[in-house]
Amino acid sequence: MSGPQCCENPPTLNPASGQGHVEELGGLKSYVSGSSDSNLAIVLVSDVFGYEAPNLRKLADKVAAAGFYVVVPDFFGGDPFVRENAERPIMEWLKDHGTVGIEDAKRIVEAVKGKGASAIGAAGFCWGAKVVVELAKTGAIKASALLHPSFVSVDDIKVKAPIAILGAEIDRMSPPELLKQFEEILAAKSEVDAQVKIFPKVSHGWTVRYDVADEEAVKCAEEAHSDMLEWFAKFVK
Repeated sequence: MSGPQCCENPPTLNPASGQGHVEELGGLKSYVSGSSDSNLAIVLVSDVFGYEAPNLRKLADKVAAAGFYVVVPDFFGGDPFVRENAERPIMEWLKDHGTVGIEDAKRIVEAVKGKGASAIGAAGFCWGAKVVVELAKTGAIKASALLHPSFVSVDDIKVKAPIAILGAEIDRMSPPELLKQFEEILAAKSEVDAQVKIFPKVSHGWTVRYDVADEEAVKCAEEAHSDMLEWFAKFVK
């Protein structure tokens, strides 16, 4: 289950952040960035803090600048986790949002295809990784990326799409020992391209919940962003 690491360094949500805009796709409000004329699309699935997190939208804009049409759906229906709400701790919040996501994600993928996308990838952060690994089992996407995943088990790594797993050395949700098990499972599936990378000296959530004033934190996050982009450039085409 979700531990304190999933709740650390909460972002200050800002519905006006980013260079894109919000529209409804597949029945969900979504932050959209990039040209809808692109036939290459990436869906980013947020952590528990939701789709208004400025660092996540900044990353969406970066992916869009690489030529992708990027969609960041609001899987929580306007109800992201609020750490300051003592009456609704994470375990209570997860009762409403712990298992939802995959059916919504399938509708998002279909909606993006309806806009003309011929190749779609998906990346999930913390909570969102579980949604993305489920998508990767269906054959609906061309490639997947899990960044500091939560709730993903060895039984989940039965994917059909190429998968990159970017993990943290300091992570109780997906410790290096678990990531190495993922790597062994994937290495035995020669038909599926896979990459597992453990980033030293970083903690769960480092790719989207970093301090923009901390140069080293930004550098570590940007390395993961670059790895993710290279993965999608290789397989989503």
